[in-house]
Amino acid sequence: MNISDFHGSATALSVESNGRGIAAATHGVGRSTPLRVDAQRNLEHVLRAAREVFGELGYGAPMEDVARRARVGVGTVYRRFPSKDVLVRRIAEEETARLTEQARTALGQEEEPWEALSCFLRTSVASGAGRLLPPQVLRVGAASEDGAEESETARVPHQRQAVATGGAPDLRVVGIRPAIEDEPSDDSGAGALLEVVGRLVDRAREAGELRTDVTVADVLLVIATAAPALPDPAQQAAASTRLLDILLEGLRSRTV
Repeated sequence: MNISDFHGSATALSVESNGRGIAAATHGVGRSTPLRVDAQRNLEHVLRAAREVFGELGYGAPMEDVARRARVGVGTVYRRFPSKDVLVRRIAEEETARLTEQARTALGQEEEPWEALSCFLRTSVASGAGRLLPPQVLRVGAASEDGAEESETARVPHQRQAVATGGAPDLRVVGIRPAIEDEPSDDSGAGALLEVVGRLVDRAREAGELRTDVTVADVLLVIATAAPALPDPAQQAAASTRLLDILLEGLRSRTV
């Protein structure tokens, strides 16, 4: 997935402290000149801080929190990302691309359908990417605000199949993060992620190893909820492993 294609229209002017201006990309688009070493370092600090802050507090966290975590001025953040929406889109897109690549790797390396699905889940949960999934991915097949279910055509094929064959309704994942103006609203690679995870789900279901009512949305919900943000890394890793073991047992077919 080419991140620069998604953000090709957004650029900003980064101004050095001595008054000389240099043209630079705000968030990963093609640059006319290379970033200075200190400017590149600041960008890396901001992106790392944004992943941490949004992962802990959700995409509603203010830019000031990101700046404090990165140990830069909020003006530095805004020079790279002219609005919070731009930064949020960058982070969500990168995390979605990372999950998609993890799913493709599992498909290519594991011949057994259940092993491929469980390998993908363990890798993605361990990476913590689920905490930064775009909200529109987590809301696939969700109910609308007035309580009415989304139209049948709004579901991905694997969800339509589960409902058509009498499976249980999709798990409602609305509420993982409340909708706000600054959340990513475009595709952000979500279609590619849903497609490749759907292949993992289909293979495991067809092999009789996955419950017939499990959908792509359920699998993504596992990723989003099995990576708790705890202050102690060792405790977080242990909790994630334990929770995922329980969730995997719940996903598996009773006949296996």
